[in-house]
Amino acid sequence: MKKDIHPKMYDTQVECVCGAKFTVKSTKESIHCEVCSECHPFYTGAQGRAKKAGTIEKFNKKYGFKEAK
Repeated sequence: MKKDIHPKMYDTQVECVCGAKFTVKSTKESIHCEVCSECHPFYTGAQGRAKKAGTIEKFNKKYGFKEAK
């Protein structure tokens, strides 16, 4: 490998808006992000169920299906 052409790597502290902090390898010394795996709805599952339930209810209403009990 050639000398002095590769960027310097750092153990970077990533800080999210939600307050989560974790360490990664990067060429930047610090990283600030808005959404991480601890607060993103896809990973937490907070929004997925409500959105899915709304889609199913919309489908049932559109085609006249009644809720089975």
